Amino acid sequence: MNPSSAAPNLGPEWDPPLSRAGFISLSIIMAMFTGPAIVLNATVIIVSLVHKQLRQPLNYALVNMAVADLGSAMTGGVLSVINNAQGYFSLGRAGCVMEGFTVSLCGITSLCTVALIAVERMFVVCRPLGPMSFQLKHAAGGVALSWLWSLIWNVPPLFGWGRYELEGVGTSCAPDWHSRDPINISYVLSYFTLCFAIPFVIILTSYTKLSWTLHQVSKMSCVEGGAAAKAEMEVARMVVLMVMAFLVSWLPYASLALFVIFNPDVKIHPLVGTVPAYLAKSSTLYNPIIYILLNKQFRRYALPFLLCARQPWGEDLEIQTTVESASKVCPTLPPEI
Repeated sequence: MNPSSAAPNLGPEWDPPLSRAGFISLSIIMAMFTGPAIVLNATVIIVSLVHKQLRQPLNYALVNMAVADLGSAMTGGVLSVINNAQGYFSLGRAGCVMEGFTVSLCGITSLCTVALIAVERMFVVCRPLGPMSFQLKHAAGGVALSWLWSLIWNVPPLFGWGRYELEGVGTSCAPDWHSRDPINISYVLSYFTLCFAIPFVIILTSYTKLSWTLHQVSKMSCVEGGAAAKAEMEVARMVVLMVMAFLVSWLPYASLALFVIFNPDVKIHPLVGTVPAYLAKSSTLYNPIIYILLNKQFRRYALPFLLCARQPWGEDLEIQTTVESASKVCPTLPPEI
């Protein structure tokens, strides 16, 4: 039986596609990603609210991603842990729709925010339009657009265009990639194109340009400034890693969904359908790790918060000196570095 097409009110008596040990293993794996994801994303949000030094334009986008990832982890991650531990989806039809909508809303918002950050770095570092800075109005507009775009394309299944159904082994819900109903197909194709393909192309284009620029650092207009060029490149490398994390976590899921859409008669084992979905959910952990470790300002405040101690690496003076030197040499340097 394909769990994706089953009614999402399955109880303990249903015929499970995995053994009890298999479900417990999935629950443990998801818990290993979900627990740290909740802690780290909450840390990013809290330290940003407490320390006004972190309220810089690029950091607004990073916090927006943390909010979206926290929402996804608190709903999809936690529910996946609980449902896998039980071995079936226990929340009924309303719970399935709620989970599918919330996780999709937060997931697409996170993807759009990655695209926003990648584009910002591409324009600031690569300078296709000349020197420019990422201002608060740009960040606020991008954050609002990411949520609005995601909301526009995740609401239709609530009103009959598309639907949310069980996926994989039947313990989590998502947009129904399997139904051959023409109305559902039209929604899925629109959703895939506008919520996966377009952000993917934007991210990939920006990533390629950034990667090339990282190999051409000596040609940057601020390279003689040393500190400025180093600071800009550190943020660019952080964004490149975030883009790579996006590709690793989301590309298998998007590829499988596209494969199912165009090959409706293909038989896919439920576990094969589950692994890419859970890999995509694991993205909620990668991003906070990347920008806590590679963004000096977040690292300066987040590590003491997490460790309940003073800054372990004594970076305060180094950060201040680097930023002050960079701002003197290259006025276009974004203050969020």
